[in-house]
Amino acid sequence: MENTSIAILERLEAVVTSLQENSIKMGQLLAVHQEKLEQQEKVDDVLFTKIDHLHNDLHQKTDEIKRGCERDILLVKTQIENVEKKIYVAAGALAAFAFVGAPAAQKILEPLLQARERAILERTVNAAITDELPGFVVRESAVSATAGVLY
Repeated sequence: MENTSIAILERLEAVVTSLQENSIKMGQLLAVHQEKLEQQEKVDDVLFTKIDHLHNDLHQKTDEIKRGCERDILLVKTQIENVEKKIYVAAGALAAFAFVGAPAAQKILEPLLQARERAILERTVNAAITDELPGFVVRESAVSATAGVLY
């Protein structure tokens, strides 16, 4: 019985020694893992800082590009409007020349441009309205005949 109890005690001591060794190894393993986790956290912090910096740079660059595009669009719009104005002026001038130069248009314009008689415009001023001109007839200027007709 003594041999069995000695064997059991030796066995228990071996188990305890093994448990102590395993505990020491586990502590070392946990320390290594803790160190790796801390290093990974540092790397993550650096990466997140770089990502934030890139994000801010991206927004800044896109805003600059957007402002440049808006400016260019406004410049092109202004140039197009100026060209449109010139086209409309040229089209109006061509239409006016075509109308004035056409024989049918000259027939329409001829009576309007030639005055056969002098036109006199008269107006009577009421004495009750103005005290300065009591009952006088005011004769205003006359329109004379034009010298020639455009052909």
